[in-house]
Parts: sequence; C-alpha cells; structure tokens
Amino acid sequence: MNRNGQYFIGDMSRICNISKKALRYYDEINLIPSHREDCNNYRYYTEESLLAVPVIKYYKQMGFTLEQMKEFIEGVNSNVFRSIQSSFQAKLVELADEQEKSRRKTISVKDWHDLILEAQAVIEHHSTDVSIKFVEPATLLFQDQIYANNIKASIINIEFTKHVEDIQNEITGPVIINYSSRKARVANKDQKIKMLQKTIIPCREENLYHFGGYLMLSCYHVGAHENIPETYRKIERWAKDSGYVLGEETFERYVTDYWTTRNRSKFVTEILIKAVRSEGAGNTII
Repeated sequence: MNRNGQYFIGDMSRICNISKKALRYYDEINLIPSHREDCNNYRYYTEESLLAVPVIKYYKQMGFTLEQMKEFIEGVNSNVFRSIQSSFQAKLVELADEQEKSRRKTISVKDWHDLILEAQAVIEHHSTDVSIKFVEPATLLFQDQIYANNIKASIINIEFTKHVEDIQNEITGPVIINYSSRKARVANKDQKIKMLQKTIIPCREENLYHFGGYLMLSCYHVGAHENIPETYRKIERWAKDSGYVLGEETFERYVTDYWTTRNRSKFVTEILIKAVRSEGAGNTII
C-alpha cells in the first residue's frame, strides 16, 4: 500500500520483485534503509528506496558485491569516479579470467564428448578392420617414461599429471602412448615410451612432439587392454598379406579407457603404426 509516498515492505517486495528477506538484509547493512513511523514503529520505504532497487539489481548483474554497491551508491569518496573506475577495471580483469576458464572447460568437455561419440560409433558398427588413414598433424605435450607393463598406471599417469602441473598447463583429448618397440609391446615387456596429449594452453617448443601429417595403418581394438596383442597380430597379418612392412614404433590412442568407465568391454583403443610398401609392392611410404 502507498500512503503519501510511503511503501510497506510487502509493497516494496511486490513492486520491485525482490524478497522481503533481501530487503531486511539491505536495511540491516544500510544499503536500502527503511524508515519508522513515529506512532506505531512500522517499517516503511520511500520512493527513493524504491528507485534504488533497479540500480542494485544492475550492479548485481555485473557481479559486484554489496559492499561495492554501497560504496558506489553513497559516493562519499572524494574521488568517487576514480574509485568506481578502478572497481570496474578490476571487474573486467576478473570477468576475462572467468571467460578464459570457461573456454578451457568448454574445450575439455567437447573433446571428451567427441571421444564418447567415436567409441560409440566404433562399437555399434563393429569398426575393427585394419585400414590406411591420414592422421591429421598435431603438436602434443610429451614426456619420456619407462613402460613397466602396467597399462592402467600408464594411462592414468601420476608422473605425467605432475608434468602438466609443473608447466602450468591443462590437458584435453585422448591419452596417446608412443611405444618405442612394437615387438616388446606385443610381448608385454618393459620399454621406453612417450606420453602424449593435447594441451589447452600453448606449450614451449621443447615440450612438444609433432605427431601426424602422414598416412598410417589404423585399427580399433575394443575391449580389455590385456587383449591388445591380439589386435597387433591381426595388423601384422594384414600388413603381410597387403604388402606392407611395419615400423618398429607404434602409437596407442585411448578413445575410452579407465578415465571413462570401469567396464573394460567398453574400452576403445586405436592402434596407429607407420608402414612402407614392401619392395615387391613399390616403395610408397605411409
């Protein structure tokens, strides 16, 4: 009810679409102070109080604190515009930082989502034949390690995670392991490897491994990693029958793995190997 420019708290709440609880708190901190009637001590607000609400909502929309709003509105600082300008500049820096964090999260979520779609397509279409494909060039973060025949500890890799943190970066997309010896991989023996993964923040050149930009033999393996040697033997048979000589090093690209699910039947791993045509079939490099 409006009586001679006086608004009770219920009127303020209804007209300005703001809760009574918020109005009581604003009154408590003197952001929108109320007045009291002399005769009955009822709390009421003036039109000036009414018009303060949209201003506060606008500052709130921009993300300023109640303390900052109070300072802006009261304007008691002798350099009020300089003070407001400083606060706005700081807020712009804060929002830019939040935007960058949101960008990084978006990249991570999209890349992971794409891997799930890829794994689903491979499983649904039984896409486990050997093929020749062009691998798009990529620059990946790398770290040299020794593979101690513990695939789970290699994929969920504490040492590599620490390396990423040490260079103050973030990773996204599939883990890729570059095994130096295909034969040792098939025989489940220890060997030198390179851990590879895409970063969200650009890396220094000395931390980068240049991958792809050429044709490779590709084959998806579906299921537990312990059975991967079977897929290697399938690739070796295909290469022999098709007139290709396989390179010694190999790459395993983990599309879905322990990061995604405990159900090992849903693991999807792409095996990538460089190869050359045997002499009888020509010398085309792939």
